[in-house]
Amino acid sequence: MKDHPIMQRQARKIFEDHSSYIYGVALMITKSPAMADDVTQETFLRAFGKYHLYDSSRPIRPWLYRIAINITRSMQRKLRWQSLFGYVPERESGDSLEHIILDHERHAELWEAVSGLSKKQREVITLHYYAELPLRETAETLGISIGTCKSRLNAALEKLRSNCHFVSNPLPVKEGRK
Repeated sequence: MKDHPIMQRQARKIFEDHSSYIYGVALMITKSPAMADDVTQETFLRAFGKYHLYDSSRPIRPWLYRIAINITRSMQRKLRWQSLFGYVPERESGDSLEHIILDHERHAELWEAVSGLSKKQREVITLHYYAELPLRETAETLGISIGTCKSRLNAALEKLRSNCHFVSNPLPVKEGRK
């Protein structure tokens, strides 16, 4: 890492803190674990190579997500194919086994429905709900206006709500992230 203005310890910390989220975002957008691995690796290689361009007064997550989205789009343009969505990465919880299984099934159904959305809608849903970015940062990450971001999110939510499995428990826009 001599040629880069980022220290190895700092790079390791950034990777450890953000790689699972970058992978998760890439997996949900590409629906391919192999491609998500490639996107994650390429994102950090590019981020560390261009770290001198990063404005340290701003949060690093949106910058990394922007790089990941650009790489994902580029790879998808080159490959022109997508494999089936595998699974949502698990998060630790202290719940009972029954609750964990039911929660996993609900998440699997939800992300199966999300995988049926258009690519643009899937990107907004993934960044806003999975990566937990506020709408403004989601719009910046995708390089679109906040109005376009809200429109895509609304269209995606309407489509998900129209799915009979989610009528009783619709997805709201998360408060505090508008």
